[in-house]
Amino acid sequence: MRYLFTVVLFFTSCLLFSQTNAVLTHDVYDGWKSAGERAISNDGNYVVYTINEQEGDGIMYIQNLSTNVMMQVPRGYNAVITNDSKYVVFKIKPSFAATRQARIKKVKPDDLPKDSLGMVTLGSNEVQKVARLQSYKTPQKGVSWLAYKMEKALADTASKKKMTDSLKLKIDNLTKLADSVIRRSIDSVKGNIEREEVIKAAQKAVKEIYKKAEDLLVEATDAEGDELPGKKPAEGTDLVLKNLYNNSAITFTRISDYIFDEKGTRLVMKFTANAKDSNSRGGVIVYDLQRLKTDTIAKGLNDAKNFSFSTDGSQLAFVAEKDSSSKALLRFFKLYHYTAGADSAMVVVQKFTAGMPMGTTVSEEAELTFSEDGSKLFFGTAAIARPKDTSLVDFELARLDVWHYNDDYLQPQQLKQLTQELNRSYTAVLYTDSKTMRQLANDSTESVSFVDEGNANWMLTQSTKGNRIALQWEGRLRNNAYVTDVNTGTRKLVVANNPGNFRASPKGKFVYWYDPVQKNYFTYAIATGKTVNITEKISEPLYDLENDVPDYASPSGSIGWIENDNYFLVKSSYDVWRVDPTGNSNPVNITNGFGKKNSLEFDYVITDRDKKFINSGETIVLRALQKTNKHNGFYSINVNEKADPALLVNEPMGYGQIVKAKDAAVWLVQRSTIAASELYSSTNLKSFMPLTAIADQQKKYNWLSAELVRWKMFDGKMSEGILYKPANFDSTKKYPVIFYFYERDADGLYNYRAPAPSASTINIPYFVSNGYLVFDPNIYYKDGQPGESAYNSVVSAAKYLGKNKWVDSTRMAIQGQSWGGYQVAYLVTRTNMFRAAGAGAPVANMTSAYGGIRWGTGINRQFQYEKTQSRIGATLWQKPDLYLKNSPLFAADKINTPLLIMHNDADGSVPWYQGIELFTALRRLNKKVWMLQYNGEDHNLVQRKNRKDLSVRLAQFFDYYLKDAKPAMWIQSGVPATLKGVDWGLGAGN
Repeated sequence: MRYLFTVVLFFTSCLLFSQTNAVLTHDVYDGWKSAGERAISNDGNYVVYTINEQEGDGIMYIQNLSTNVMMQVPRGYNAVITNDSKYVVFKIKPSFAATRQARIKKVKPDDLPKDSLGMVTLGSNEVQKVARLQSYKTPQKGVSWLAYKMEKALADTASKKKMTDSLKLKIDNLTKLADSVIRRSIDSVKGNIEREEVIKAAQKAVKEIYKKAEDLLVEATDAEGDELPGKKPAEGTDLVLKNLYNNSAITFTRISDYIFDEKGTRLVMKFTANAKDSNSRGGVIVYDLQRLKTDTIAKGLNDAKNFSFSTDGSQLAFVAEKDSSSKALLRFFKLYHYTAGADSAMVVVQKFTAGMPMGTTVSEEAELTFSEDGSKLFFGTAAIARPKDTSLVDFELARLDVWHYNDDYLQPQQLKQLTQELNRSYTAVLYTDSKTMRQLANDSTESVSFVDEGNANWMLTQSTKGNRIALQWEGRLRNNAYVTDVNTGTRKLVVANNPGNFRASPKGKFVYWYDPVQKNYFTYAIATGKTVNITEKISEPLYDLENDVPDYASPSGSIGWIENDNYFLVKSSYDVWRVDPTGNSNPVNITNGFGKKNSLEFDYVITDRDKKFINSGETIVLRALQKTNKHNGFYSINVNEKADPALLVNEPMGYGQIVKAKDAAVWLVQRSTIAASELYSSTNLKSFMPLTAIADQQKKYNWLSAELVRWKMFDGKMSEGILYKPANFDSTKKYPVIFYFYERDADGLYNYRAPAPSASTINIPYFVSNGYLVFDPNIYYKDGQPGESAYNSVVSAAKYLGKNKWVDSTRMAIQGQSWGGYQVAYLVTRTNMFRAAGAGAPVANMTSAYGGIRWGTGINRQFQYEKTQSRIGATLWQKPDLYLKNSPLFAADKINTPLLIMHNDADGSVPWYQGIELFTALRRLNKKVWMLQYNGEDHNLVQRKNRKDLSVRLAQFFDYYLKDAKPAMWIQSGVPATLKGVDWGLGAGN
């Protein structure tokens, strides 16, 4: 069947390409559709997926895979198929138009259109709806129950208006009364009554009148729903608990938080104080879903949070505090523990509990986690914060950051991580039987991993403390890994100062890691304390063979553990190996060298994310990329065998997200080519049944094709790239070409590309549809020569492509963003063969960028030049010549190509001043240069309105230089600040 599909797709594509259709315009973006979220029922009978417009209303589809009967739910999203495969629960968005109109009218947040709840019994075509939904939840593994929380009820505006009008009338009458009192007082004075006594009496009467008026104003303000000083936080809202089997429901009031236990046996709810009752307090209730009984397990609380059930649902933990004073400078949370059947939850840990380190308290931020067997409860402790000094006057205080050479992290990174640090907690354990606690981690153990679902008597702790300063130039943190005894708190060092990432095997027999220095995997045996290189006997490289940065090569990756920690599966460049974690037996290439022999890169397809290991003798599915022709597909292999993998499918197709039914051999698969990206179902990953026909939307447009092109670069090595042509390509015509590039994209030959407003780069479907060729060449780098490597790859590609009679070699352009933007800026210093160039967020001056900050993370940029993408491989003082040679700024006088720069003033990756340096240099040199600076935008545009604007300007710019179109005003004469927000300069110039 797959062959039939391929043939049909081929002829459909040919037919599509042969038609003379309309070109894509910027108007198509908003309504362009694509597949969104998707899910498959556990029994494999039903799928749910959405098809969404980029800006507008989507549709959710519920489809029976056996009968193909389908129902549509306009604006449905966030769907869950219940564990028993009987119901679909989801949200329904308000219409895009209604929300837009409300925002135009600037309505209050509470009055904006709200989501609704949708429920469908699978097999029916009826949607049950509930308006003004805030959230909903279903048990992860339980059945029949649904809980949903409502938005705050809309106020009765008619009654409110009537009340407000009445209050205003009363206030008017009181004001008139005050005026009357004053007039009578004045009249009395004229009648020769003692002046001072009259004035005092009048003042007293007026004060009483205005006090009544003030009380009425407060009442009126309450009627309008505004917050007044001193009020308690807003109370919770109604929560409905519904039994999906019998449609019965119970409503709980003033609920602000809620969760089910994993198996759906209990529901815990936090209720808030009644805002109208100053003596009311909050608390916690548990509803037993089996006994249909409600228990209040804690009350008199000001706040409660971080609810967590044990796996079997019999235990519950949370943290809470009772200080209701809004003026309290510190609030101390306590750890509560509840066991099913008990009268109430008990306080088991607080700041004075035995075992609590001095100066610490229970953390309100840390997640609470029970071990799977319920014997341990892991929680967090935190240092007691310093209370704010309320005697200090804020506007008199200095504001500064102090940078110190011994700081672990630079100040910008500290500030970026400030909230994380203020909320930092350290793991402790409560033994649930004895209710005693032990501190397990401290400020030198910032990372904790529980082992064997928390059942193990040890946990893996890691720290980078003492190794953080080198992050500035190494770009990675070195770890100290420890095995920490959960019963005693003692810890044993596994390895120190290692750049690897450490993990525990599923059953807790080993710690394992990949060492990028030695390029091998290692294990540390918990029982013996022995460290072993478990992959040294593997003859194939276990790392990226195409690594082209002056740093450690990335590992090819691992697949996972076989049950009982008996074996570990790792990947070489192409194949899969079964490795003995003890090192006693030799590794086995279970794919039998098939990957290397056929240039296939294998990767593991996870079918059940709840599963912690692979069963012995299990047949697993491997995703495969054929490196020579870029075909994709799937193979299967038994993990106990050594054999050629069994072919499932291998075809000229790309594969996106894959979802498998938990209890059936049914798959939901996204397959793509440049012509279409659709959802399919499959029972074997060999044949596929189409579910969607989204590509119908493009039939009326001049679409595009994609082909793999190979050529020889200037250094004699072969390269490859993707050439995009219009559907109506005519080999007798000459086409302008835009070269877009970043690093290496050729493996994505079969990726679908949708028309969309640009975040930073040219939208390939738009330009190709409008008569351009677009070529995306791979770039291969040499240490210390990033600029020349781009020249070797891109210019050789341009010269090769220019030899074709259907290419207008006099009308070529280049465009790229970020690293691509840098390469564009460099290339125009080396060649004048391009008519125009677009550089988004380019580094222009490596000497000034080298010591700068990536403001998005607060991290210094030195590592990028010495170790990673910039590929200099040395410090600025070791090889200053390389920094100068590779910096476009220092050869700005050689640039003759008209250059469009986009660099935004909130760029968190490439400092904004880099674009400014290049622009001002070229401006002084009287070169043709423009810079688009989107206010408040980051490295890539986020706001859709700005993306649409950039898309139009990119088209206008390249049309002007490559198609002789009339220049827009912004190209011809710019947009002066006096016209900002009045005229965007998109119209034709004079």
